[in-house]
Amino acid sequence: MADTQQNPEPKKAKKPPAAKDAAPKVKKPRVASDYRARLRAHFEEVIRPELIKQFGYKNRMQVPTITKVVLNMGIGEGVADRKKVDSAAADLSQIAGQKAVITMSRKSIATYKLRDGQAIGCKVTLRKTRMYDFIDRLVNIALPRVRDFRGLNPKSFDGRGNYSIGIKEYTVFPEIDFDKVTDTWGMDITVCTSARNDEEARALLAAFNFPFRQ
Repeated sequence: MADTQQNPEPKKAKKPPAAKDAAPKVKKPRVASDYRARLRAHFEEVIRPELIKQFGYKNRMQVPTITKVVLNMGIGEGVADRKKVDSAAADLSQIAGQKAVITMSRKSIATYKLRDGQAIGCKVTLRKTRMYDFIDRLVNIALPRVRDFRGLNPKSFDGRGNYSIGIKEYTVFPEIDFDKVTDTWGMDITVCTSARNDEEARALLAAFNFPFRQ
């Protein structure tokens, strides 16, 4: 008579119990940096109280703030030479202190010999500490070095509290070594705020010493 019983499956070996003396894993606390941007401290101590008095805000959280700064460079010559876009992105990274992102074209245009997905520029979005540091260098170092500078246009707001600045030569920033620059390009700077209208945004930027034209 054939044996109809199946062979039992081998038992899996049990893992040895963990040693009771093993020390539990402890997460290392994150060390907070003591560095604080000069303009950030100036905003909390001086600018915020001034805006509360000027506009009569009932809550300190109603005071508009700068949320981000976007730097953008369009490299038209990058259609023929990709190395120029890479060079501009490297220079923009030095100016911003943050790696720049290369922007691509979204559609093909035969007139300009442009193909979809081709590198045509670069951009950087700054927030928090790097944002305040960049504004500090922009207002106090870069803008005074602009040739024939007569002040910023006070009408360059978009109606929603955002302000745009155009610079013809990005070499005005001290991070760029002028002797090593082969091509110079312009730069667009957009300062985004939480202001509800242009009047509040203008007062905020003026408090940060933006040199508006009178």
